[in-house]
Amino acid sequence: MGKAGAKSAEVKELLMKDEGFKTEYEKLKPRYDMISQIIEARASQNITREELALRVGTQKSNISRLESGTYDPSLDFLSKVARSLGKRYRLR
Repeated sequence: MGKAGAKSAEVKELLMKDEGFKTEYEKLKPRYDMISQIIEARASQNITREELALRVGTQKSNISRLESGTYDPSLDFLSKVARSLGKRYRLR
């Protein structure tokens, strides 16, 4: 872990001591874990956002908003994205 990663971990540790922050973090964690998995799968396959959008049948801006966390996708949309990456959407 580089200096930025170490600093980020320190900040997170401090913030997690605040119960309000911790509650919100835990509530949003599954969403950001899913986004990270989509980004990792797309990057590992060398697929652009534009190509993924074409596969899904949506606009590139929807993929960008999904990856930035500013889009609240439906389960159907997430399933289409997963299939387009050769993956399955699965709840744990």
